[in-house]
Amino acid sequence: MKQSFRAKRMLKQNNRLAQSSKLNLVALMDIFTILVFFLMVNQSDVVVLPSNKEMSLPQSVSEQLPREQVLLTVTANGVLLQGKQVWRGDWQQAPEVWQEPLSEAVQQELRYLAERATPLTYEQQTIGRPLTILADATTSYAILRRLMAMSAATEYRDVSLAVEQRSKALEATP
Repeated sequence: MKQSFRAKRMLKQNNRLAQSSKLNLVALMDIFTILVFFLMVNQSDVVVLPSNKEMSLPQSVSEQLPREQVLLTVTANGVLLQGKQVWRGDWQQAPEVWQEPLSEAVQQELRYLAERATPLTYEQQTIGRPLTILADATTSYAILRRLMAMSAATEYRDVSLAVEQRSKALEATP
């Protein structure tokens, strides 16, 4: 039986549509390559310091981004150094009770970290090793001052205090 022109055309169309579609992997690989390079270049723009949910950092208009360095965290019931609890106690007690054990524990751990780190260059010896203190906004300055003195007794004299960056718009309003 002879098929009409229309029947031939419909049969050809049905055969063409019945074929499975092909995935163009070249374009997909190009997109992923560009995405990988974009993420590698832009991953270092944001630095977030680890903090507790209960901890609220003091606000500041500081423009400096935090660097990767030793992190000393002051909590309500102790001190952590690089996430490891080195001292646990009550800040409400008289300083004579907690100052000596705290000083020994912090300085011992800082010396241990300094031994494991690379030796200081000649330029770094005057400045000292960097250390960031992460403390709640309600932490007494006397406690922070004592912790800074303890770290200065070791090689950690380049001390920074972690703060939450306040926007410029809030700075203009009283």
